[in-house]
Amino acid sequence: MLTSAVAAQIQALVVNMLEQGALAGFLGLGVLISFRFFRFPDLTAEGSYPLGGAVAASLLVAGVPPILATLAAIAAGVLAGMATALIHTKLRINNIVAGIIVMTALYSVNLRVMGRANISLLSVRTLFDEATAAVGAGAQGVVAGGIVGETSVTIVLTLMLLAVAGAALAWFMHTDLGLAVRATGENQAMIRSLGVDTDRTKLIGLGLSNGAIALSGALVAQDHGFADIGMGIGILVTGAAAVMIGEALFGDGSIERWVVATVVGVLIYRFLVALALRVGLAPVDLKLITAALLLLALALPRLRPKPA
Repeated sequence: MLTSAVAAQIQALVVNMLEQGALAGFLGLGVLISFRFFRFPDLTAEGSYPLGGAVAASLLVAGVPPILATLAAIAAGVLAGMATALIHTKLRINNIVAGIIVMTALYSVNLRVMGRANISLLSVRTLFDEATAAVGAGAQGVVAGGIVGETSVTIVLTLMLLAVAGAALAWFMHTDLGLAVRATGENQAMIRSLGVDTDRTKLIGLGLSNGAIALSGALVAQDHGFADIGMGIGILVTGAAAVMIGEALFGDGSIERWVVATVVGVLIYRFLVALALRVGLAPVDLKLITAALLLLALALPRLRPKPA
């Protein structure tokens, strides 16, 4: 029998996994598009993630409705990804260098958007506040496994949005345009020989990827109550770790399998990070934990015994 203290700790870990994992799920989907489907190591993510938070936070403070502020954050991320694609395709700049250029530029853009290094959202209504209000005053008394009020609404709303986004991504990747995007990542020379405009598919792919990543940044800012200029540091490694963990567990497969694997990978990653902090590791070791998890996810497929 588990003691009440141990049960409470396990519950706290699960709640943290669901809340933070769901918020980071859009980051995982964005990295999945660029990193796996598109074979494009896009460093723009380090700038588009805080860009989403900066745009959403600035508009919320200015009195813009939360849903419009969130949509504007997505649009800003799409434009950032398209900027990287244009630099890469029109100027023939290496893909990694193109991402670094845009990422570097976005640091100043984010400061300009916010006007300072961080913005507090504690005094404004966010998307999650609106959702809680929409559920009704009775939601404040709803208990779901010990989760009361706004936390439960945050988890449910974010998981619903994540399910819709994952289903939309899977559907898009089965369309003619989506197949062209995937084929550009698999064999660019072949798909170009068939008359497909690969510059256009790169524009679409990177736009979708960074739009999803900016959405993650916007939701995280609204959930945490602030947007900060440094919130995107190392975020690409976090997304890659989630994708790799999902791949290590599920392997290659259909688009739907990739999407589910990525979401599960994000949840497991957040659980492992929360567990590491719970057992006594210092928050300053978070990047070390991330690197270790990424290394483990990369090494696991190579450590499996080969079939005879």
